[in-house]
Amino acid sequence: MDLNNILSQLETANEEEIDALLQQYNRENSHTFAFEPKEEALRSKLCQSVLTVLGRQVLPSCQKTCLETLRILSRDKRVLAPVATREGMMTLGRMARLRTGEEGGDEEKSSQEDTLSEEEERVVVEALKCLCNVVYNSPAAQQVSVDVQLAHGLCASLRTARSWRHEVGLFSLRLLFLLSALRPDLRGVLRREWHAVRLLSEVLEHTLDVRWVGPYEAACPDSQALPMPAEDNERAMEALKASFNLTLSYTGGEEDDHQFRLIAAILRHLLMLKTETEEKTEEAHSHAVNLLNNLPVSCLDVLIDLPVQGGEEKYGGKNMDVIQVLLDFMEKRIDKQGSNYKEGLTPVLSLLTEGSRQHREIRRYIKAQVLPPLKDVKIRPEIGTTIRNKLVRLMTHVDMGVKQTAAEFLFVLCKESVDNLLKYTGYGNAAGLLVARGLLAGGRGETQYSEDEDSDTEEYKSAKPFINPITGHVEEPMPNPIEEMTEEQKEYEAQELVNMFDKLSRQNVIRPMGVRPDGTLAPLEETLCDPHEDNSGSDSD
Repeated sequence: MDLNNILSQLETANEEEIDALLQQYNRENSHTFAFEPKEEALRSKLCQSVLTVLGRQVLPSCQKTCLETLRILSRDKRVLAPVATREGMMTLGRMARLRTGEEGGDEEKSSQEDTLSEEEERVVVEALKCLCNVVYNSPAAQQVSVDVQLAHGLCASLRTARSWRHEVGLFSLRLLFLLSALRPDLRGVLRREWHAVRLLSEVLEHTLDVRWVGPYEAACPDSQALPMPAEDNERAMEALKASFNLTLSYTGGEEDDHQFRLIAAILRHLLMLKTETEEKTEEAHSHAVNLLNNLPVSCLDVLIDLPVQGGEEKYGGKNMDVIQVLLDFMEKRIDKQGSNYKEGLTPVLSLLTEGSRQHREIRRYIKAQVLPPLKDVKIRPEIGTTIRNKLVRLMTHVDMGVKQTAAEFLFVLCKESVDNLLKYTGYGNAAGLLVARGLLAGGRGETQYSEDEDSDTEEYKSAKPFINPITGHVEEPMPNPIEEMTEEQKEYEAQELVNMFDKLSRQNVIRPMGVRPDGTLAPLEETLCDPHEDNSGSDSD
């Protein structure tokens, strides 16, 4: 459709005509993401015209159509000037039923929100989608959102969103995630004034249907239960992403310890759940791992301290089910072809490293799975399909961050003992870490560990004297190259070697050296005829 024609008709059209006109535009442009630059000014005017229509008292059906048009236009960041204003953002906020800082009566209006019709809810969803696009594409809109306290309205909305449809909660959470990601200065306000971390925990509890059986213990998911529905999983992902932003670089205080432990318990419950597809389950686990990395490491004991559900005696009665889930997740990420190890793998490696460093039972369990007692030492540590082989290969990865994280993980499992690390990886693979830690001469790291050293297997003890410390395995004896030679061939090769050294010496590529009587090195010719040599001690008749 011709934009000039649309703009001219919008000026005089009634509500029904506007609805029909914009519906046609939406159908023709619903899949458009790249817009013609030459029509930029016209699209900007259309944004303004649509906002003007939304400012009138029009029916929800017309509002929805206008918002669909605005959502399509908001994909182009160059035309958002009319929307990224106080008036424009307030209009969208009203359409989304969000109370901004200029509006009061949150509690009085909250009861009215529960009675929205299906058509009115569709308007809310479209307005939230528009706000997500506009906030993402416009720094000016981000600033206006802060000025009118849009995030406050989102928090108030999320407290009543349980009775709303899936998409209202989903896009409310997505908008909160975008605001907290793009405006770091907003995170402290969300935590302190609007208690957003606690709110998001409540959203996760409700979405994941958490049933508490202890202070920080959720009932174990029924193995026969149906997988988590896709819609619940989507909302949980957005809540996890927003929670990650709000807890990033935030250590909290004593009053936050309970909340952090509660989050850890919820994340343990999530890690034990399955979704409708393996891909979505992996995505959920990835977000859970990212958020766990933000929590104080002392809170990780919540993952294994489950007295009601029981545990394994050899690990102090701790339940290691979720640690095994994390190990399986880590191995999947290593095996994933073409994946970005820095983003996909290092978070889970860091989490397991810190958990092992701070919690003895976690370290002992992971050590048993990753670095079991050595038996076969005839194969290089980096060759094979075991999880140990895969991690040793990562110790020489081209990405410095991946290499260091993998090496640190194995080092902690070895209780930061250089000798133990070399036993499992070989000096060549471990050299990078040892140089970085200043431990080339051996020794231990600074962290103190309990005394529960593993005993070596008989196979390892018998093979130990023959292990090459550089490669970390027993090498086959190399054949003697001169064994099959005749005496003439040996003399010929020896003469060739002499000629080679003579040529290199004449070209000053190498320079033969000798030792003076005082023990210092000098060119060979100087040591053979040193003018300071004392011959006075020779006999004379």
